[in-house]
Amino acid sequence: MTDFWSGVGVDLHLEPDAAAGRRAGLERALRDAVREGRLAPGTRLPATRRLAAELGISRGTAKAAYDQLVAEGYLTARQGSGTEVAPLPSNTVSAPVGGPRARAPRFDLRPGSPDVGAFPAAAWLRAMRRAIAKAPSLAYDYGDPRGRIELRTALSGYLGRARGVTAPPERIVITSGYVQGLALLTRVLDGGVVAMEDPGLPFHRDVVRRGGGTVVPVEVDGRGVRVDGLDDPAAVVVTPAHQYPTGVTLHPERRRALTDWARARGGLIVEDDYDGEFRYDRQPVGALQGMAPNQVAYLGTASKTLGPALRLGWMVLPPDLVDAVADAKLHSDHHTESIGQLALAEMVTSHAYDRHVRACRLRYRRRRDQLLGRLGARWSVRGIAAGLHALVEVPDEAEALARAEAEGLALGHLGDHWHAPAGERPQGLVVGYGTPRERTYPEALEVLGRVLDGLARAR
Repeated sequence: MTDFWSGVGVDLHLEPDAAAGRRAGLERALRDAVREGRLAPGTRLPATRRLAAELGISRGTAKAAYDQLVAEGYLTARQGSGTEVAPLPSNTVSAPVGGPRARAPRFDLRPGSPDVGAFPAAAWLRAMRRAIAKAPSLAYDYGDPRGRIELRTALSGYLGRARGVTAPPERIVITSGYVQGLALLTRVLDGGVVAMEDPGLPFHRDVVRRGGGTVVPVEVDGRGVRVDGLDDPAAVVVTPAHQYPTGVTLHPERRRALTDWARARGGLIVEDDYDGEFRYDRQPVGALQGMAPNQVAYLGTASKTLGPALRLGWMVLPPDLVDAVADAKLHSDHHTESIGQLALAEMVTSHAYDRHVRACRLRYRRRRDQLLGRLGARWSVRGIAAGLHALVEVPDEAEALARAEAEGLALGHLGDHWHAPAGERPQGLVVGYGTPRERTYPEALEVLGRVLDGLARAR
């Protein structure tokens, strides 16, 4: 027999075994629910009178079952406070899936994340209220797989003026982030060969491979991706504004050569503009897409400007890819959640988004300057004109990482980013300056400085 409890403040589900007897069946159902974690410690249970009425048993049977489980330590009962699930004994707590959790570092200078403590909560709440107040009822229904027209229209104007992107709303598809956009494109390419920067982010290579694509490396040097290293892939994935992880900006001659290659070969350029808004020492470098709108799939995200938790990204696609990507999106998750899209559209159109980005740009430039002030006199620090990370060249990555770990400092390193170890590779630490909170960042830099000073003395 399956019974649902209602009217008790929470929805609960039990399957008492009637064959075992009413009291024994109820005891076993409650005991199993606690053991299996379906009734968490602290969960308030219904009063015996209400439970008896819901299950069609006597109140005395319900009370006897509760009393037995209290005696066994599964429940606690206090006068005036009702009956709750008892705290689990320490020896019954399961280990986390995948093994023990690693201890969190004291200082986190790993790249890839913004300062989530600077999320504009007040501005987001205002935008959310305004968006919900004027949202049509259909906004709460299933939507267009390309995304809400309000956000696509807002992004069309923003990307044009801020990043130089040719972005008509009908060529924009909203995603849950860059990773989904890359996966959708891989699916549309139907397992084609995809050239990806070397060094580059290993996780992105995994996304392409899991989508059925074949990944080949293309070398990055001091001028960016080497176009003469492209054979004949279906697509090439690049980070032209601020290459990850070296921080190089794609040289103008390489930009022209890359777009010429795409036009001549019919290849697709996938532009990952993950931190293009954060430029510090000169005018922002416009998106590559503006040079060849029909050859470039431009991918952007709110993960670095607002925060990864929002799961909002966008693709500006060549006209011949829009329908195929929208169909792949439809069969992936139907559409990205709509309310966040409406709130972001409100932030963009009211220019609250611009104000937030400018404030972040000043904050991150200040952090970048502090990093240079602490390390720049003794170490080569590269990739500092933009973005949320810098590359610090070191003679021995392994030794530097071991010293950092001993200090409770987490860093990225260049060795993780090569497609495959082959001969002598440049070595360096990939230092993110977005993640730490403002109050902890100076101390994190001091620890990093001590690590590198110790490394220099040891040599």
